[in-house]
Amino acid sequence: MSTPIPLIGRIVAVSTRRPAIVVLVAALLTAVAGVYAARHFTMTANTEELISPRIDWRQRVLDFQAAFPQLGGLTMVVVDGKTPELADRAAARLTEALRAKPHLFKSVEQPQGGPFFAQNGLLLPPLAEVRARTEGLARAQPMLAALAADPSLRGVLATLSGGLQGVKYGQVKLADLEPTMTALAETFEKVAAGQPAFLSWRRFLMGTATDLADTRQVILVQPVLQFAELQPGAAASAVIRETARSLGLDPAHGVTVRLTGQVPLADEEFGSLASDADTLMGGMVTALLVILWLSVHSARTVIAMLLTTFIGLVITAAIGLLVIGRFNLISVAFIPLFVGLGVDFNIQYSVRSRAERLTHPKLAGALIAAAGGVGPALALSAAAISVGFFSFLPTTYVGVAELGAIAGLGMVVAFVLTIVLLPALLMVLRPSGTGMAEVGFPMLAPVDTFIQRRRRAVLGVAVAAAVGSLALLPWLRFDFDPLNLKSRTVESMTTLDALADDPEWTPNAISVLAPSLDDAKRLVPRLAALPEVSRTVTLSTFVPTEQPEKLALIGDVAKRLEPVLAVPPRAPPSDAEVQEALSATATALRQGTDEVNNSGAIAARRLADALEKLRGAAPEARAAAASAVDTPLKVLLDQVRAMLKAQPITPENLPRQLVADWVAKDGRVRIQVLPRGGQDEASLRRFALAVQSVAPDATGSPIDTRASGNSVVRAFLEAGVYSLVSITVILVLALRRARDVILTLIPVLLSGLLTFATCAALDLPLNFANIIALPLLFGVGVAFNIYFVLAWRAGETAMLQSSLMRAVVFSALTTATAFGALWLSSHPGTASMGRLLMISLGWELLVTLLVRPALLARPPSFTQ
Repeated sequence: MSTPIPLIGRIVAVSTRRPAIVVLVAALLTAVAGVYAARHFTMTANTEELISPRIDWRQRVLDFQAAFPQLGGLTMVVVDGKTPELADRAAARLTEALRAKPHLFKSVEQPQGGPFFAQNGLLLPPLAEVRARTEGLARAQPMLAALAADPSLRGVLATLSGGLQGVKYGQVKLADLEPTMTALAETFEKVAAGQPAFLSWRRFLMGTATDLADTRQVILVQPVLQFAELQPGAAASAVIRETARSLGLDPAHGVTVRLTGQVPLADEEFGSLASDADTLMGGMVTALLVILWLSVHSARTVIAMLLTTFIGLVITAAIGLLVIGRFNLISVAFIPLFVGLGVDFNIQYSVRSRAERLTHPKLAGALIAAAGGVGPALALSAAAISVGFFSFLPTTYVGVAELGAIAGLGMVVAFVLTIVLLPALLMVLRPSGTGMAEVGFPMLAPVDTFIQRRRRAVLGVAVAAAVGSLALLPWLRFDFDPLNLKSRTVESMTTLDALADDPEWTPNAISVLAPSLDDAKRLVPRLAALPEVSRTVTLSTFVPTEQPEKLALIGDVAKRLEPVLAVPPRAPPSDAEVQEALSATATALRQGTDEVNNSGAIAARRLADALEKLRGAAPEARAAAASAVDTPLKVLLDQVRAMLKAQPITPENLPRQLVADWVAKDGRVRIQVLPRGGQDEASLRRFALAVQSVAPDATGSPIDTRASGNSVVRAFLEAGVYSLVSITVILVLALRRARDVILTLIPVLLSGLLTFATCAALDLPLNFANIIALPLLFGVGVAFNIYFVLAWRAGETAMLQSSLMRAVVFSALTTATAFGALWLSSHPGTASMGRLLMISLGWELLVTLLVRPALLARPPSFTQ
């Protein structure tokens, strides 16, 4: 252990003799590194690149994406209308508008819309439903004929007046007109009150009730992504929203357009992270400055430490880009890792140098003495932590492997700058040697005495805590659902939650690839028979059964309706004509109903009141009422005209895009399997396992999410084993005594056990976000223990009163307050990382104050 000390001391001596040259060279290196980093900066926000493609489940995902590339990287545009007509019209207009922007969107598809479904959609429901719809259309023939001839507010009122004539002569009951009168009255009352008003004709003219499936349309958009941006799809999403606004697709017009899917979910996650980034960063920097000053009581020393850290960050970033070629969403975490551990190195050296000022009046002498005292510990810590980070390289978690490479190199940079640049900066800035009467913590002398006397009791409590922690570990869980890390208030998440309850669009579907259509036909019954499966969808789903019977029903009603629907409509009415129609219809409604109090008569009088109020309103109000009535009417009339032209459907005449979404170019067929029951984690896990029991190569969110979590956990376990082995080897080579190696590692393991046990007891799961904090916590723990063991070997006895304890405490406080501020983040994943950091560093401090001194209470049995 004597070799590194003079070498590090000589390096510091050179820096202190030529501080200006060292600072100048560092400035030049920083400038070169900064220019290189700026010119070569590349960052990928593609989360799919974070896990190695060599893993089996990733290969299945990539195989599916290669077979159906149009189904990946999607934005789901969810269009909800107050009425089915509004939803259909809005989706069609928005689809057409987005298709006109091919430079922004690779594809724009409306899976349940377009000419094919408009014409043949009535063939897809069961025969009983087709019969009910066609019978409803047949009953509505008189009304359809009248409305087709005059699809305006005038025509609607005239049609209603004709119905009232039928009531007068006993041909129709007033109760039959009650639903129509009530709906019109509600619409006109809202218009008169200046409120948005919307009317659906589907129930009146087709005899079917509306549900969520009728009022919701989904457009699948594959945007051109800019992976060099933090939000790759933000520009495309902004265009979608702006296009919808320009078309008047907003709540004021009865339409809501929301975005979700892979792209908006990722983009809005980064947006939520950035939303409070300024506040968090301000809190971190403030806490960092305050605690750094408290650690050394010298503003100039704090400036030197901050400059050293900043220069190290710039150089590490340039090295990372040189070695890896890019940053990913995880590897950028080298910044907090470098700051946390780099600042620790700086605090260790600065506090020790101020302690040396008590016996070395000259600054240069104190700096050289500090290098001799703490330099070996810093060197060993940097080596051990670097090897620990490099242990992620062999894992399949590419994101963390790249982080490990950059952070490992960063530890080398941090150590070199601590012994080269920091002493030079201190020589240039010349901090005062006064201001701290005591460098250590003399007030902890009674604790030191207590631990010396009650060493066995303290260690016994530590053993009991370790055993208790081990007992709690089975309750430690990993949250496999990445959606739990996202803010539930952003649009993409609220929309996704809404879709989760929609059986047509649940995001928890599973896809199975069958070699051919015949194989798919054999596989579908086995999948459909599973109790966890609600239904399956294949290309065959779009080739309906019982077509002859359905076409016969449609043909019969078409013979009756097509002639009346083909009549050229009257010209739109003038405002005066509308006023006249309003007055005439109001009079007709009151005839014979003033003395009657049944529900039909009440509805008639209510509508008459609304019509009279509308007649006396401004022309704009009547125009709004006309729009609320005739816009959905025209949409429905067009839909009826189209569906009456239904033709036999065969696999050969299905739309090319529809076929491409279900049959790959190599002939493989996609089977979509939808879950039955709850959408919670346990239900989806049972669903995934059930499907995999029939189709082991299936893919989809319920399968891929858990497989991804397993891969991440496995990568960290592998890296943990590699780190433990490699660090143990380094410690054995450096310390050369098994007992000292064990004393170094025991507190690290105890802190880790206590942290995990606390998470288990409080039901704070590990997840994809907070698990990234483990390398920082491991690095801090290893460094602290190396400092104490080497000080113990050097003869230090009163650990709690030493300058080392001051440096360790303030280093831990710096990391805890700076990064513990993440706990305040509105982003759940970031907040969970802050919680884990605070819990772990709290236990680290407790172990530092009590357990480490107890372990090192007896002096080493050999002379240094």
